[in-house]
Amino acid sequence: MSTESTVALRRACDTDARAAADVWLRSFAAALPSVARPHSDDAVRAWFRDVVVPQEETWVADAGGDTGVVGLMVLGDDVLEQLYLAPDWRGHGLGDRFVTLAKERRPHGLSLWTFQINHPAHRFYERHGFVATEHTDGSGNEEREPDVRYVWKP
Repeated sequence: MSTESTVALRRACDTDARAAADVWLRSFAAALPSVARPHSDDAVRAWFRDVVVPQEETWVADAGGDTGVVGLMVLGDDVLEQLYLAPDWRGHGLGDRFVTLAKERRPHGLSLWTFQINHPAHRFYERHGFVATEHTDGSGNEEREPDVRYVWKP
């Protein structure tokens, strides 16, 4: 495994879509095994290929060589839409680097949603200054999983 310092954070290009989708799929399965996914693996890959990478501000963590993409972040106008790391790359500082980048790119503030059962994500975002501002029953997301909205204001 490369060291965290040799991993480049860069804007995703079309050829990253498959690898980013695969990181998303592996990360979701590892972190949220009890959450039902409403879309097949192929549908997730198509979404990354046709929507996420070409239309959204998508960043990847690229470890280079045969390892390639090990993390991804997607930013909306003032929303951290996605932040996923390959399971074996958690705890190596890449999430911290992505959040720092997100704050630099959105200096007026950010919000995000995460599932209520994802306690490691809660601790991670709270450590980075995000505050839980809303809890829902999950009726507003495709997974129908209770979630929580976090907000960071500089």
